[in-house]
Amino acid sequence: MGQSPTALSFHPDNPQPPTALPPHEGHPHPTTKAARVVRVGTQTRPKAGCPPTHPHPKTHRTWRQGLLIAATVAALTAAAHPQIPAPAPATLPTPTAANLQAIYKANRENATHAAHMAATHGDNHRATADRTLATRNLLTFDGRGPGQATEVLGDPTHADHIAVLVPGSDTSLDTYARFHRTAAALYKAAHRTNPRTAVIAWLGYKTPATVSTTVTTTTRADQAAPQLRAFIRQLRGITPTPTTHITLLCHSYGSVVCARSAPTLPVDDIVLLGSPGTAADTVAALHTPTRVWAARGSKDWVAHVPHIRADLLLATVGFGTDPVSHAFGARVFDAADADHSGYFTPGSVSLANLARITLGETSEVTHG
Repeated sequence: MGQSPTALSFHPDNPQPPTALPPHEGHPHPTTKAARVVRVGTQTRPKAGCPPTHPHPKTHRTWRQGLLIAATVAALTAAAHPQIPAPAPATLPTPTAANLQAIYKANRENATHAAHMAATHGDNHRATADRTLATRNLLTFDGRGPGQATEVLGDPTHADHIAVLVPGSDTSLDTYARFHRTAAALYKAAHRTNPRTAVIAWLGYKTPATVSTTVTTTTRADQAAPQLRAFIRQLRGITPTPTTHITLLCHSYGSVVCARSAPTLPVDDIVLLGSPGTAADTVAALHTPTRVWAARGSKDWVAHVPHIRADLLLATVGFGTDPVSHAFGARVFDAADADHSGYFTPGSVSLANLARITLGETSEVTHG
């Protein structure tokens, strides 16, 4: 982040710090003909017979670097998300306790159809992912493009406590297995204490790519916020009582989604994990009465992300105040030595605290 939209990665399974695409020096000024150049050591000079290039002001160089990065990233992103054929999502009624099994069945059939189409297209990896999802309880499924799915573990129609997981960047049907593992780990940890617990893995938005300028802005989060609000309202419609405890657990870029959704969101707790920031300066700026928690493990590279916001020509880059700072005002809890992908590791301090928050055992949470 900073003054140019460098492409930072908020990859949920990458414990290493992200890297920006390298700045490309030596471009001619946009108003002159391109000069051919040759490289001598670490220096660049014009090739014989070509007009010399001159150094340009730092601001011009920064903007050119940003534009070059954006152009390169656009090409990489387009290459990384080929259009995989899949059927349109099943036409479904609003979920209720009475029709939940019928919705699961319809989405399983749709995922099976999507797996067949992907295999026919020659994408065996996607076909395998779709076939696996066709064995699960799905509130939603869309196999088109990167894909979306909402998986249910447990029975939300009889649950006292429900956790909804919101993933970060580069989560799609192709990488869904790792997202499922986090949901399954939390479900096992919480269910062991209280069997009337459900966990929902909500991949209900198009996450930004690991290598993209989009991952440094709120654009995808702003697009996702209405969808998350609508889903939580639907979820409230199938819970056994209006007071069923719902916790939103938001990882990495997912914490930006949850923050943009926070006003009027009917949940009891919002948890920010490995967050680069929320685009809000304080918890009060989220405009929610909900308890807001935050944690970052000592091995999480997000600690090195600059917590700034910069207004550029077409977007605001960066997410501002560090959510685990005193200035932000969240309830900071202990995640021990978790790295960026380690918050749901079985047996970890972080997972134990996440289970306690999910079960409403807030007095048992160990603080960071």
